[in-house]
Amino acid sequence: MEELPTQTYRVTRADLVRYAGASGDFNVIHWSERLATKVGLPGVIAHGMLTMALAGRAVTTWAGAADAVVDFSVRFSRPVPVPDDDEGTEIEFRGVVKGETEEGLTQIDITATCHGEKVLSQARAIVHRQRA
Repeated sequence: MEELPTQTYRVTRADLVRYAGASGDFNVIHWSERLATKVGLPGVIAHGMLTMALAGRAVTTWAGAADAVVDFSVRFSRPVPVPDDDEGTEIEFRGVVKGETEEGLTQIDITATCHGEKVLSQARAIVHRQRA
């Protein structure tokens, strides 16, 4: 079992604004502290698909190229709160090679955490072995 180098990415409120513009997802839970807490969230949270995209960025770093990724999936298990400051928050991605196939494919199991809390579950990628 090979552990891959940890990848850490910072997310700020400014990143949420940029992502909302690019994705068209302007849900208030991604920009309004008052409304996010009113619906029971800990505050403004990152878009789930942004968190998934960052996991994908980690996978492509491990694999060596975006076109090495054959399959990629996650489930969202916990929101990623993003404070209203210049620091934002960090999401840490760890990868473990879980197996290789005769077809030259490698399975990578991914763990994503924010402040020690697991934010993705059942996260895994299949990549071309020669690039993993």
